[in-house]
Amino acid sequence: MPSHRKQVTYSSRPNHAARSAHAKGERQFRTYDTSYIRPKRSKAPLVFAAVLAVVVVGGLAWGALTLFNSCSGTPAELLAEGEEATIVVSEGSGAQAVGSDLQRARLVGTVAEFTKRVTELGMESSLKPGTYTFAGGTSLDDIIARLAAGPEASGASLTIPEGFTLANTAARVAEVTEGRITAEDFAAAASDASVYAADFPFLAEGGTHSLEGFLFPKTYTVTEGATADSLVRAMLAQYQSEVAGLDYSYAESQGLTAYDVLKLASIVERESDPEHFATVASVFYNRLASDRPYLESDATTAYEVGRTPTADEVHADTPYSTYANPGLPPTPICAPSIEALKAVCAPEQTDYLYFYTKPLEDGGAEYHFSVTYEEHQDVINS
Repeated sequence: MPSHRKQVTYSSRPNHAARSAHAKGERQFRTYDTSYIRPKRSKAPLVFAAVLAVVVVGGLAWGALTLFNSCSGTPAELLAEGEEATIVVSEGSGAQAVGSDLQRARLVGTVAEFTKRVTELGMESSLKPGTYTFAGGTSLDDIIARLAAGPEASGASLTIPEGFTLANTAARVAEVTEGRITAEDFAAAASDASVYAADFPFLAEGGTHSLEGFLFPKTYTVTEGATADSLVRAMLAQYQSEVAGLDYSYAESQGLTAYDVLKLASIVERESDPEHFATVASVFYNRLASDRPYLESDATTAYEVGRTPTADEVHADTPYSTYANPGLPPTPICAPSIEALKAVCAPEQTDYLYFYTKPLEDGGAEYHFSVTYEEHQDVINS
């Protein structure tokens, strides 16, 4: 390594020592070591370096904070109602990437909020690529349901009302598609829950029964390329999203499974209206818990015979007669609304064992609830 020698230099601004050396002669001055005689340096470069360091450190800190917030911390200010945002989900994008896009569009508060909910719903592998436009105020579950159903496309609207049976839904599909998807094809696709159980684990309880009850009532877009299978999957994805937030703890405490809740909710849907769902649900819970656990619902036999049943039919020993058989019917009897499902999960707490509806002139009904059979008969005969 070469040795470093002090350089003998002329000072551009010689001080007193340098001038003294110069007075002794040019030659001597040329060999005078002035390396230790340094002019005062300006403090500006040091100040600039300090400021730059603060800016860099501050920037890194801000970036880290932003990353932290986007992943788990402070929620972003959400898009206002009346505004819209569009995101593009690329092929192969995972929940983390989609969540980042949604947060940048101010559709979700944090990425973590989105990914956690996707995991809870078991939808990690269900998010489909495409272009989506969401309105401000769209709920997290609705966003996920849309992403699972696939991007918007032009097509006919298929509206499935609450209380529709599988047969009703199949007929509506055939009508909307003008026969391209026949009622028979749709009914066949929905005839065996086990076919879809691998993709929708909540169907396991349904065994090989049909998808009655699971074809969630909603409005769907039927594209030109839609098939019976794709429509069934869209309805199942919607059901999965809708029921994910239900608390089944009360029903479970009464010995009911999630499939049982669906069965009972379908009966509540057909036997009453939203205003009375929770009270009617309490009547059926009380009957199931009594020493004579018969639901005695005409609606279950009506489902079986396809019309309003006769007195003899409701008492006949058939699979769906809840007069002849204790407990719940083999399957749901329609696709209940989320309100009916919520009512069964959280019924009103009463001692009622009976209810009676009197039709009104305006098409509505007047509900009467009773604890004893005698009270019930008094209402009927009044």
